[in-house]
Amino acid sequence: MQNPLLQTFTTKYQSAPFNDIKEEHFLPAFQELIKISEKEIDEIVNNKEEPSFENVIEALAFSGEKLEVVSGIFFNLNSAETNDEIQKIAQEVSPLLTEFSAKISQNLPLFEKIKKVFDEKEKYNLNEEQQMLLNETYKGFVRSGALLNDADKEKFKNISIELSKKSLQFGQNVLAETNNYFKHITNEKELVGIPEAILEQYREEAKERNLDGFVVTLQYPSFLPLMSYAENRELRKELALANGKKSFQNNEFDNQNLIKEIISLKQEKAKLLGYENYADYVLEERMAKSPVQVKSFLNELLEKAKPYAEKEIEELKKLAKADGIEEMESYDHAFYAEKLRKQKFDIDDEELKPYFHLEKVQEAVFGLAKTLFGLEFKETTEIQKYHEEVKTYEIFEDGKFKALLYADYFPRKGKRAGAWMTSFRSQSIKNGENIRPHISVVCNFSKPTADTPSLLTFQEVTTLFHEFGHALHGVLANTTYPNLSGTSVKWDFVELPSQFLENYCYEPEFLKTFAKHYQTGEVLPDEKIQKISDSKNFMEGYQTLRQIGFGILDMGYHTNAEKVGDIKTFEVEETKATNLYPSNPETVMSTSFSHIFQGGYSAGYYSYKWAEVLDADAFQYFKENGIFNPEIAAKYKILLSSGGTKDPMELYKNFRGSEPKVESLLKRAFG
Repeated sequence: MQNPLLQTFTTKYQSAPFNDIKEEHFLPAFQELIKISEKEIDEIVNNKEEPSFENVIEALAFSGEKLEVVSGIFFNLNSAETNDEIQKIAQEVSPLLTEFSAKISQNLPLFEKIKKVFDEKEKYNLNEEQQMLLNETYKGFVRSGALLNDADKEKFKNISIELSKKSLQFGQNVLAETNNYFKHITNEKELVGIPEAILEQYREEAKERNLDGFVVTLQYPSFLPLMSYAENRELRKELALANGKKSFQNNEFDNQNLIKEIISLKQEKAKLLGYENYADYVLEERMAKSPVQVKSFLNELLEKAKPYAEKEIEELKKLAKADGIEEMESYDHAFYAEKLRKQKFDIDDEELKPYFHLEKVQEAVFGLAKTLFGLEFKETTEIQKYHEEVKTYEIFEDGKFKALLYADYFPRKGKRAGAWMTSFRSQSIKNGENIRPHISVVCNFSKPTADTPSLLTFQEVTTLFHEFGHALHGVLANTTYPNLSGTSVKWDFVELPSQFLENYCYEPEFLKTFAKHYQTGEVLPDEKIQKISDSKNFMEGYQTLRQIGFGILDMGYHTNAEKVGDIKTFEVEETKATNLYPSNPETVMSTSFSHIFQGGYSAGYYSYKWAEVLDADAFQYFKENGIFNPEIAAKYKILLSSGGTKDPMELYKNFRGSEPKVESLLKRAFG
């Protein structure tokens, strides 16, 4: 039987042949492709010609292409459409890939050739992108243990393998805990305050489980509306506890020991390479450069934001007190914040949702990409999909194919929570051919029901724009080497394009083009658009403190690994300066903090706030000159298409004419 993953894809644009792929194809494909990739490395090492940029650095950059594509397919499925079998394969495949990666990075004859080219780089007359590739390749090898002795290389490899397994396990535990909980309610009186559209969603969920009444889950589109609208305080408490206990219940899915093992392994890895701690190791390769700078940045924001946050919480406490609540808890926050928002701006999510039909919001984001960057989107049925709910689009620029887009918007049992952008194939230029990328945007929005289409909260609108900002970074990529393409940039720069695009959601002239009632076609009234604009900074102090808290906690784990004893105690201690509510002994955030223990944000969570400074400053430039200004959009397009070919600060200055100013963020957030 032929394995489709090992054949040349004959699908349109050589897209993933999902209809032919079965789970049993993955492991043999990985095993075979690792062998093929190893042969490619051997050819580089055994080449008798004098080492050169072309036969070493460039050859290495283009090696393992097919393995990269199959890895993209597999790990995207593991996030968006997983099952027990895929998770089991992931536990087998991850160590194989880590071992393969370690084998390359610790291949001494290969490194000697890289070092020779690196040491003699002056003679090659390299362009800027080639210089960046050479520097990144050399550094990448050194940071992966190439200069270690044999015993330490072996240690480094084993640590990396263990980390890949444990990170996967962390995510699988969180997914299991999310899926295992649901609240079945038969008495509608328990759900007083919850809008009818959300009740309908809960009814549909119950029907899917062959139950009467209503079912609430810990999936975001189910959980958040309950926390925001349910007058039943006990019910809010129960759901908040269930959510806060994820992987913190001393059961088979508990992540407490896993956290300690993960940070201890990371610390050991950093020490082997001569760093004080894992954060030092990570930040050497970021715009922020050091933990000292990150902590200073977070503390500066904390100092500015805390008075605003405390004032906001005092307002909420007054509302709660009027309801007889003497001691407000964290599970009261969303409910009273929604109440206050309605009071201040006479606006609530459920009232706005009919104006944000998912299809229209998507059209708007496509339209914005056309206005700014000249991109055209066309839905196609000729691309195979991994799930029937996924929609596929061809993207064109000046009539030429630019990229493929997969849009996957609704929660499923096999999909992890949250929203993300990823790719099935990177962009690169090889043998004169510009290989265009295959990009995917994955979200968890409310599904359409029998009576209504998918309607978004305003926060979900901004989420779609956020992920689409990442997607544009991939779509517009135009670099020679795949490892410098699209979102392959310094981690604290990667959130600039996503957060930048969110700004458009608050601009009245743009909102009017798509915020239309799904039944009547009526444009969202001016006063409501004004209120959205006015409410942009609502609870900004609280949200800023929350993000700073996550950033500080992340830094804590990755600078003080040896001081982590009890997870709950450590978390409370690290975040006490940012906590505005009493801590509940039954809940902890760390055990489901997938960004840093499963995703790529270890010692990098601060980058959301860091990139906010960049995005506020960048959008300020547009605001001063017109939000659709074609000249500035053209300069911004260069920034996006350049990927990681230049130092990010240099890229930013080329676009803006100056370094970003923290004042731009403070002005936007607090006036």
